[in-house]
Order: sequence, then structure tokens, then C-alpha cells
Amino acid sequence: MPLYCFIQAQQFGGHSPATKWNQINNDSIRVIFPEGLGLEKQAADIAASVQKLAIQTAPTIGNRLRKISIVLQPYTTISNAYVALGPWRSEFNLMPSQNPFDLGTTLWSHSLALHEFRHVQQFNNFRKGLSRAAYYLFGQDGLSLANSAAVPNWFWEGDAVYQETLKSQQGRGRLSFFFNDYRSLWRANKNYSWMKLRNGSLRDFVPDHYRLGYMQVAYGREKYGPDFWKNVTDDAVRFNGVFYPFQHAIKKYTNITYKEFRKNAINYFKAGSDSLGTDAVSDWAKQQKHFAGDDEFPQWVDANTVVLVKSSYKKIPAFYLRNLTTGTDTRLKTKAISLDNYFSYRNGRIVYAAYEADVRWAWKDYSVIRVMDVHTGRERAITHLSKYFAPDISADGKTIVAVAVQPGGAAGLHILDATTGAVLKKVPNPKQLFYSHPKFYDPQTVVAAVRTTTGENTLALVNINNGSIEELLPLSRRVVGFPSVHGDTITFTAAGHQQDDLLALVNKQLYQVQTPANKGTGNYQWSALNNKAIYTAFTAAGYHLVQESLGAESWQPVSAEAFTQATMTPFDLTGLNLDTPIGVDTTRPYPISRYHKAFNLVNFHSWRPYISDPDYTFSLIGENVLNTLQTEIYFNYNTDEKYKEVGATAVYGAWFPYLTLGVAETFDRKETDTPYRTWNELNGRLGLQFPFTFNSGRLYRQLNISGGINHHQVNYTLASKKRFTNEQFEFFDASVTFTLQSQVAKQHIYPRFGFSLLSRYRQIVNNLSGYQWLTSAALYLPGVARTHNLVITGAYQKRDTIGDYSFGSSFPISRGYPAVNQYSIPDMYKVGFNYHFPLVYPDFGIGNIVYFLRVRGNAFYDYTYLKFFRDNRYLEWRSTGGEMYFDTKWWNEYNVSFGIRYSRMLNQLRGYDPNQWEFILPVNLLGR
Repeated sequence: MPLYCFIQAQQFGGHSPATKWNQINNDSIRVIFPEGLGLEKQAADIAASVQKLAIQTAPTIGNRLRKISIVLQPYTTISNAYVALGPWRSEFNLMPSQNPFDLGTTLWSHSLALHEFRHVQQFNNFRKGLSRAAYYLFGQDGLSLANSAAVPNWFWEGDAVYQETLKSQQGRGRLSFFFNDYRSLWRANKNYSWMKLRNGSLRDFVPDHYRLGYMQVAYGREKYGPDFWKNVTDDAVRFNGVFYPFQHAIKKYTNITYKEFRKNAINYFKAGSDSLGTDAVSDWAKQQKHFAGDDEFPQWVDANTVVLVKSSYKKIPAFYLRNLTTGTDTRLKTKAISLDNYFSYRNGRIVYAAYEADVRWAWKDYSVIRVMDVHTGRERAITHLSKYFAPDISADGKTIVAVAVQPGGAAGLHILDATTGAVLKKVPNPKQLFYSHPKFYDPQTVVAAVRTTTGENTLALVNINNGSIEELLPLSRRVVGFPSVHGDTITFTAAGHQQDDLLALVNKQLYQVQTPANKGTGNYQWSALNNKAIYTAFTAAGYHLVQESLGAESWQPVSAEAFTQATMTPFDLTGLNLDTPIGVDTTRPYPISRYHKAFNLVNFHSWRPYISDPDYTFSLIGENVLNTLQTEIYFNYNTDEKYKEVGATAVYGAWFPYLTLGVAETFDRKETDTPYRTWNELNGRLGLQFPFTFNSGRLYRQLNISGGINHHQVNYTLASKKRFTNEQFEFFDASVTFTLQSQVAKQHIYPRFGFSLLSRYRQIVNNLSGYQWLTSAALYLPGVARTHNLVITGAYQKRDTIGDYSFGSSFPISRGYPAVNQYSIPDMYKVGFNYHFPLVYPDFGIGNIVYFLRVRGNAFYDYTYLKFFRDNRYLEWRSTGGEMYFDTKWWNEYNVSFGIRYSRMLNQLRGYDPNQWEFILPVNLLGR
């Protein structure tokens, strides 16, 4: 399932300690869910579906079965799920998506079971050969790494999408929206290389690996039979052929090269598309050299002006007014952090749903309603701690209708006061329908797309007083959505065979709209005014705003029967018709029992090496399924000082604050200054962490406060035993980290506004004297161009001059200068100026090994002031230079950034060349 950039898949310590958990537990699955929310039926359906899949679809991937825990997460607003190793578990976010075209109308938890259990089956059957050896050598993380290296990510997701399509009456493979991406490329004659399709681009629109993978997997099943991928992956995970095992297996079982196979797969679907003739929006996309941007949800302000949301790879989403005569845009205001760009406009006011994080619990977040005055630009949130979606404001501007979703996915319609956000009315929902994108039809009626618990959907009028439903179309699997109301006309989009179509209900008579431009891949969010229409068309260069005149010939009557019987499946694949779907089953009587939080609490799952020169570490790491305890036992060797370290750490996140524990023994430390000293160290720590998140409005904000008491013991060894007295003391360690940043567009190297701060203080509290205070910060500002950044950094460190004990330091010296013994420097500060800018977007790869997305530069100036306490002298180290970074993908999957640096020391040091060159070790900057 798609994953949003600011939400991590696994949220440590994400639930309140008051949360109690129940489970359905059998020999193949454990479904874990919070009690008291009525999730028993969803859990039962998931368990029943998984047991059927384990029998029915195992022959196409393998019959090995290992029990997995699935945790149901009902408090988040993110529609997502994942299966992963390290630890072996799955998590389902139970919030359904508002957009029915994207993921369909099947019961959300059921759809997740069909898709995600395929990943379970994949992992179950991929522990073979060298992948099995990686598991024994490094645990679950080792197996995950080996599987990812052997099997491309497009297969993992394409195979899962195929299963969700095969075993349901819908699934993404039956939705025309799912194929918009590639059909738009084909219509615009944008023929990208295989490596570009695999790795994406920072300047062009490239479909994701779900869509690419589905075409490859479906073609393989159609051409070579249901056992084909089982044979291919069995060879691949064993690393038969060692190098490029997946490609080697494709050639083995098809008798053609991997290049020919993937080309044939794409051509198979390309040939199955409608005629790739010209149409207006595809012609527009052809003329765009790169991705132009998205124009979304246009709505009439007057006969000549619309309001819409614009965004691009250089610009974050913002509201604009567009003059349809001149085509000029006037920017209104940046949109707050949101899960989509949907909004409603009437009489000078914009209303939309925005994302807000819970301050303390990572698995809980909210969707609040914000109202903006177009004339003044003033905006505020009128609800708090709510889960409201797709709001619409009434014609008189006094009330708002919004979809209210309860934890677990149960939906209702709420009528709110547009000024205060107070709930005026909760519309009854006796049929337990799920609503999408409601719009006021009149003061007492709302039109909305509705879905039943069995996955059928329609467009309906909802009486807000008693909740009664008038179906405007027969219930069917044909997806409908994005309704708009103008007088007696309701316009909307419906899934078609090869495109999503524009339709209208005029006095409840159904029409299909046919206009010169309405021939592209998908058309959405349309509305009519005075015989003029506006809508957005999906293209290879972004959602494009289309305006057209409507005549009598534009309205083609359609019967309700013809509408529901129309063929919607974009590609009629034989393999999809040979199986029986698995229906929703919430009635199977599974026993419910308590899931104890302490179950398998200490869960070591992987052992792995970690290199961060000069430290070489080998760790045994663990985490429980509920993400409440992280544990590590490690051995570290430092190549600079030649010392060894053995330690253990634990973080317990089921309480607030988090509890941290640690103990470490360091052997063979030495200091070569006169007099020569050797010693061992024992360190113990007991501490607390207070993580807070304040993501809301237009900014992401995080604050982490931590503190603890540390026991430190120094035992001198060898000849030093006779010259020095062993030391034992406790010290207090406290730190504060704070980050704040604006939203980022795809090409932004850093946010156009941001701030980060780290402040750490350590103080010995008995026996000896000693302290150290380090503060560092960075300020991110916009540069000359939208993709440029000025980054100003600063750091200050102060320590005592007594010298009883010296804490380790991470103070950043001016680039180009050698490391300095910071123990004898009581005061030091540094400022740095950096100007980051892109150089080129190569979109170029080598041998499916490395792909270059971007090359960027940084010009810098550093100034460091060092004050020595022994002779009251100081040093000033200034340097300037440049850095060149390469943002790449390795093996079509792993984002890696590395670079080179040239530094010119402006204050020359004796024995050092003023011109310094360095290799900048790989750091992941693309994910920020």
C-alpha cells in the first residue's frame, strides 16, 4: 500500500498504556486488536480470509507457512499497511481511503488481508538457499536484505496487487484509475528506459513499482501459467546463477532474455489499451518537456474565475485563483499539511481537512477541519482531535457537512457549525454505509458516494434529518465519486473500461458527457456553469485543468441498466476469471482472548554488523510485535583508539515517558599524552525520554527531551595502576532536540524553511568536577531559486578547566581541518554558511546497479574559534570550498547519497596542505 513520506511504517511506543489488547489466535495467524472498539468482526474476517488464502493461493508461490502476528491499528488517519521482518509482523491501518478510484470500495480491512497476506506468503517461501544462509548468519534482517537483493520490489507489490485482484470482485487490477499512469505515458509518447521506470525521476512523472509490477506479474501468469512465478522466485532467492538471479531465472523459464520479457509484458498491456490516437490533453502533455504540475479540484468563483490547488515538483500545494480568460494565477495561501488536496469552496470561503499528529502517541493522529477566508487570507482550525474528512460548506456559509470516521473505520455524516466547529447534527447511518465526498444538494439533503459493507457502491441523496437514502444509481461494483452540485445538476466521475468517465444527473436523468478533450486516460472533479465545464484530466505531465463549452450534443443519455452493466475491467485477463473470489466473512465464530502486553516482550530477531568508521559494531537486536521494547546487545571495536566495548541497551516505550537502560564495559582505552595512561571503563545509565510531536498547520515540529543518571567507573590497567587512582562517579546527562520544518516538494534538497537544535549538558554530581555543554543548530532558508537552500549552521561547546574527567565530544570543526584534542579547549564555537543547489538531473543508470537521480552542489564557508585554557591562547580556523553530492539508487531500490569535498584552509597549519580533498560517506538525504 502507498506510504506517505512523513509517516513511518512502524511507530515505536505508539499507544497509551491504558490500551488493552484482544486477539484471535490459531495455528496460522494471530490477529491483535484494541478491545472496546467493536473490531471483532473485522478481525474475524481477516482471520477467515487468511486461512482461505493459505490454502487457495499457496500453490502459486509455495506451501511453506509460518505463523504471523497482525496488529490492527484503528487510531490513525493514514490508509496503509505493511508486512516486514525484524520483527516478523504485519500492521493494518484501519482507516479507509476517501478516494474510491484509487483503492476501490471493497471493505478496507478485507482488501488489506488479500493484499498483505501475499507478502506473508512471499516471505514464508523465500527462506531458501543463500537467503536461508543469510537468515542464519544475520537473522530476520539478514533474510529481508537477501530477499530484497534477489527479488525486485516490483514483483513483491505486483504479485500482491494481482492476488487482491484475483481474490476479490474489484482490486486495483480491475480499476481503470490504476492504469492511468502508463496509459498517459503511452498517449504522450514518453518512452522511458527500463532503469528510469524502475527508479523514478525528480523531473518527470514516472509510475510507481506497484503498477509496473502488476503488468509484469499478470503477463507472466497469462503467458507462462500459474506456476511461473513460483519457479522464478524459488531460483532467485536461492541465488541460482549468483549474479542477477532473478533475471537468470526469467531466462531459464521463458527461454528469452529478461530484457525481452519485460518489454513483451509492457507491450502486452500497451496493445490492450484503447487506440492511442490523439486527444487534446495528451497533446498538451507531449509539449511539456518535464512534469508541469498538478491542477486539482477546480471550483467556480464566478463565470470567469476558478479556485484550485496547485503543486509541482518544485512547489508545495497551495490555493490559487485562476482567470480562465487570461490563464493567469494568483496565489492565495499554502495549504496546511493534508493527506490529499480535496477542498470545498463557496461564497469566499474554503474548507478542507488537514492532518494533525497526536502530541504523545505515534499511532494516533487526527484530521481536523480548517476554514480560510479567500479575501483576507485568514485561516483557522475549527475542530480539534477529530477525524473529519472531505468537508463541504453550505451555500449560505453557515454549516459544514463532513465524513466522521470512528476508530476502526465506521463512518457517519456530521453537520457542523461553520464558525465554531460545534456538532449540530449526527446523521443516522443504520445501514453502516461509508461515505465519500459529500456535497450539499439542498439545506436538508446531501449527495455522496456511498459504499456498503459488501463493497458495492452508488451515488445517493442522504436526508440529514433521518439518514434515509435515495439511491440515484443501482448498487454495483462500478466506482463512482467526486460529486459536484449546480442547481438541479449533479456531476460526477465513474470508473469506465479504459478511462474514468464524466457523467451527470439532471433531474435524476443520467447523461454521459462527451467533449473533444474528454478522451484522455481519466477525468475528475468536473462541474458545469452556464454551459461551460471545468475538470482535471490525468496526463503524463500532471493533472491538467480543462475548460470546455457544453452544447446539446455533449449530453448523451444513458440508462441506469447500461451504466451498471458496462464493462469496467481495463484488461480482460484469462487468469483472473479462473478463480473464485473470497467474500467478506465476519460471522465465523473465532474465540476472542486477551493479548498480554508482556507476551514475547524480549524478542531478539536479528544480529548484524554496523560500520561507522572508526567504530565497527556487531549487535544482537530485538523488538516486540507491539513496538514497546527495543533491546540491543553489542560488541564494538574502535580502530582509532584500539579499544573494545561490550554493552546492552533497552528502551521501554509502553509508558510515558520512555524508560531507557544501558550498561557498557570498555576495555583497553589509552591516552598517549604525557603521562601515558591505560584504563578500562564501566558505564551504566538509567534515563527517561519525553518525545513530543506537534505536526499541524503548515509545519512539522518534533521535540525530544531526555535525561538520565549515569554511573561511570575508571579502572586503570598495566603500569597506570601504580600511577593513578581509580575513579568512580555519577554524572547527569540531559539533552533537548527540536526540529521544525515546512513541507517539501519533490525537488527540494532541504525545506525552504526549517530549524533544528540540539543542546546537551553533562555534569559530574559527586567525587570529581567536570561538565560539558554542547549546542548546535541549523537554520534552513530559501535560496535564489525554488530548489536552492541557504543553510546556516552554528555550534558552541563549553567545558570545565579542572580536567578531572573529559567527556567525549562531537563538536564540528571547520571542514578541511584535522581533528583536534578537544579536552584542553574550554570554549569553542563555529558558524557555517552553505548554499545548496541542484546541478543536473541525469536520469541515467549503469547496468541495473546504480542510477543517478540528481547531482547537486554546495558552496560553503566555515569559521571555528578555539580557546585554550593552559596559556590563554586561541585559534581561528577558517575554510571555504565546495561539495558535490550524487543522489542515487543502487540495485533499483536503495537510496544512497554520497559526495566529494574540496576544502581550502584559509588559516594554514604547519605540515598540512591547505588544499584538502575528502570523500563524503554515503548518507541518506533523499528521505530526509
